[in-house]
Amino acid sequence: MTNPESNSAVKIGVLAIQGNFAAHAAALEAVGAAAIEVRKPEELKNLDGLIIPGGESTTILKFLEHGDFFTQLEQFVQTKPTFGTCAGCILLAKHVEKPAQQSLGVLDITVERNAYGRQNDSVILHEPTSLPGGPLEMVFIRAPRIASAAPNVEVLARRGGDPALVRQGHLMAATFHPEMSGDARVHQMFVVLVRAHKASDNRSATK
Repeated sequence: MTNPESNSAVKIGVLAIQGNFAAHAAALEAVGAAAIEVRKPEELKNLDGLIIPGGESTTILKFLEHGDFFTQLEQFVQTKPTFGTCAGCILLAKHVEKPAQQSLGVLDITVERNAYGRQNDSVILHEPTSLPGGPLEMVFIRAPRIASAAPNVEVLARRGGDPALVRQGHLMAATFHPEMSGDARVHQMFVVLVRAHKASDNRSATK
């Protein structure tokens, strides 16, 4: 059950096309947000934020070709808090390599697809992070690599020398799967970001 006092009516969608969207929804509920599965473009309306889960980025793009889903999602991520994990990170990136691919082009990073290997190269790591609470558990499955990030992109955790968790304004991205970890800090951070963004919008609307 969602705690109404902790979520402050924050509604966060989870793009329910591919990936473990149910685990993302459960993680959001566990940290006090209302999670809503999104399968149609009209379901983006009235959301305070959105998570784009992992999966196969090319398959997700194929699905988004139906109707004007891609266009509406493109408009949403321009202004609303959005968190992309694994394939979602690829979709948010401004530049996608190896091979090049269409994306929403909002997060100022360059991403290389499947850079850490195939399914059997998946690994769980515990790496330092700027988040309070010590090393962060990171589950990598056919993970992309953030090859470069602009100076205005904050790096919150790394895999070796590569950024693995980043934030830029109202956007977040991870090359790993936080929904597959018992560590709730990443989802908690996104909920805090969404809540702050909504509060700012409400203050602007009352002026």
